Amino acid sequence: MGICATELRQWVIKPTLKRLGVYSKAAENLLLATAAQESGLGSHLKPAGQRALGIYQIHSLAHRHIWDDHLALHSDMASLVRGLASQHDFLSQPHAELATNLSYATAIAWFMYARHENFSLPKTNDIEALAGLWKRFYHPKSKTTITDFSENFHRYVAEHEVAA
Repeated sequence: MGICATELRQWVIKPTLKRLGVYSKAAENLLLATAAQESGLGSHLKPAGQRALGIYQIHSLAHRHIWDDHLALHSDMASLVRGLASQHDFLSQPHAELATNLSYATAIAWFMYARHENFSLPKTNDIEALAGLWKRFYHPKSKTTITDFSENFHRYVAEHEVAA
């Protein structure tokens, strides 16, 4: 059992995207769908045998690249993201924030996409287009198909939000 999709959307994803100044319904849906695909909305924060962490399953090397290759070049955005991190824990165990801090992990997941110069969002509810973005920018080496991504979105998000 993972996190309630409606609550994750309302209390974590939407406010984080707004704080970063990048909010759109499509961005919100992309991150919610990514969490559904990667972890079943938090069913596992660190699956056995895996090195990725959190609801977005971000690897420490990717985390480091976000900081070194993207945020380091955008100091205002880096400051906003750093403001989402814990005061002391971030300094001693920065990668742990990916599992323990939902807002911070959401911001880093956003930059897994937005750091690419040819990244652009599709229509809000075009789950196949969102799946294509996931496959192209977030997890290009995954054997998971666009169909699998769409099915996970419907399984973990769409069905539960209709019932809520």
